[in-house]
Amino acid sequence: MGIFSNNPNDIDISKIKLPEHLGIIMDGNGRWAKKRGLPRSAGHKAGASTFRKISRYCSDIGIKYLTLYAFSTENWSRPKEEVDTLMKYFKEYLEEALRDFADDTIRLKFLGDISAFPNEISELMVKNEELSSAHEGMILNLAMNYGGRAELVRAVKKICQKAVSGEISPESIDEKTISDFLYTKGQPDPDLIIRPSGEHRTSNFLLWQSAYAEYYIDDVLWPDYTKEHLNRALIEYSRRNRRFGGV
Repeated sequence: MGIFSNNPNDIDISKIKLPEHLGIIMDGNGRWAKKRGLPRSAGHKAGASTFRKISRYCSDIGIKYLTLYAFSTENWSRPKEEVDTLMKYFKEYLEEALRDFADDTIRLKFLGDISAFPNEISELMVKNEELSSAHEGMILNLAMNYGGRAELVRAVKKICQKAVSGEISPESIDEKTISDFLYTKGQPDPDLIIRPSGEHRTSNFLLWQSAYAEYYIDDVLWPDYTKEHLNRALIEYSRRNRRFGGV
C-alpha cells in the first residue's frame, strides 16, 4: 500500500502528514439539485448527509480541528422557503448530535452570531456546546451565521472597548491580540481549506485565520463528496512544502 498511491482507496492514512486544522467550504447543494431537476431542498438534504459522513470520517482518521462553513451571514438573503429548509435540517442535526455525541469524543463549537437563529435552534447550539465541552476528541467548528469580515468587525469592537476601559493599551495590540478576540480563540489556524464545487473563491471564510492556509479546489459538488475525494486532498496537502512566507 503506497503512501502516494494514485488510487484513493489504496491510501495508508496513518503514513500521511495530516493537517491539524482542516476547513471545508461546503458548496454546491443547489447546483447538485438543479442538475437533477430537483428542488434546492433536495440538494440541502443530500448535503446534510455528506456533512455527517465527512465529519465522522475526519474524526476517525485523527483530524484535531474541523471547521465547516454551514451558513454564512449572506445566506439569509436566499428565498424564505430555502432558508426555512436549512433551519429544519440544522434543527434535526442538532437534536441528533445531542443523542449521538453523548458517548462520543467530538467537541462541538459554533462560530458566528447564533443569536440571529430561531430560539429553538440557538438553544440547541448552546446545549450541544455545553454537553460536549468536556470531550477530548476532534473539535468540530460549525460556522453558522458566520462571515470573516463580520468576525473581524466584532473583534475590533471588543478590542476598542478594552482599550477605552484601560484594560489594554493601543501600543500592545498585535496579531495575537486580534486572534484572541476571534471565534477560533485558542485554536491553531487552518492548515488546509478545501472547496468542493469548483469555485475559486474564499467566500468570506476564515479571512484572518487562513492567511497561510493551503487551498484545494475540487470540481465535485458537495452532496457527491466522499472520503475518497478527501483522501486525494489530504495526499496533495502532504506533498506541499509550506514556507509561511519564507524560502
